[in-house]
Amino acid sequence: MHRKETRNLAITAVFVAIFLLQTFVPNIGYIRILPTLPAITTVPLTVAVYSLLMGPKAGTLFGLFWGLLRLFQAYTQPGDIVSLMLFQNVFISIVPSILAGLFPGLIGRLFEHKSGKAKELGYILAGAVTSLTNTAMVILLTSVIFMGNGKLAASMGHFAPGTPLIVILILALGMNGLIEAIFTAVITPIIVTPMKTVMKKLR
Repeated sequence: MHRKETRNLAITAVFVAIFLLQTFVPNIGYIRILPTLPAITTVPLTVAVYSLLMGPKAGTLFGLFWGLLRLFQAYTQPGDIVSLMLFQNVFISIVPSILAGLFPGLIGRLFEHKSGKAKELGYILAGAVTSLTNTAMVILLTSVIFMGNGKLAASMGHFAPGTPLIVILILALGMNGLIEAIFTAVITPIIVTPMKTVMKKLR
């Protein structure tokens, strides 16, 4: 039991270090393509891998850590007006992050005892769900919290007057979310599969 706890602590420390690099080193965790829109983030990959390795409870706490860091970053080093407005809201910063940390761990549990190909499919699904959960929840919460906010709608680009905010958000952020989901879905099994094998040997 002591060896397992030491292993888990070491893995957590490594992932926290990676996460901090992604958060604070430019163009590692947040890749900015259009200056007026939120950056495409590789952070969901780290969250998905950690949650699949450590389980849904640990993944949820890691998601909470992501949300708190995202909130902190929005106040200390916002990269664009949209991120400034969105992620200084505690609900938009934290709730999507927590759920994005929870779901891959739950999916991993469902596929835990499946055969090789089925388990790999589970990892792919978990990776995609991590990114899509984050994007979808950010869009949903923003559309509710900022309903009728003309300044935010204007910051998202040129849209016809009266366009619902949720439509603007889907059009403006949807491509980012799709790219993130594909990237995370493809890379997650490549990382998780060998790491699971190593972790079994360290039990």
